[in-house]
Amino acid sequence: MTMIGKIKAFGERFAEDESGISAVEYGLLAAGIAMGLWVLINPIGTDLQTIYTNVGSDLSTAAGG
Repeated sequence: MTMIGKIKAFGERFAEDESGISAVEYGLLAAGIAMGLWVLINPIGTDLQTIYTNVGSDLSTAAGG
């Protein structure tokens, strides 16, 4: 068998092998959930940082410092 024939046979066996499909799907699902959470939580974090900065500034001004 030639090298190209071996590569083709390997590719066909690899394409038919479904033993790792569920792990890949779980990985993609976890990545999708993580990305969704990041998209939802990131703006909240920015808003919280602004709030804490304003509170800190107001407390500093109220304390006379």
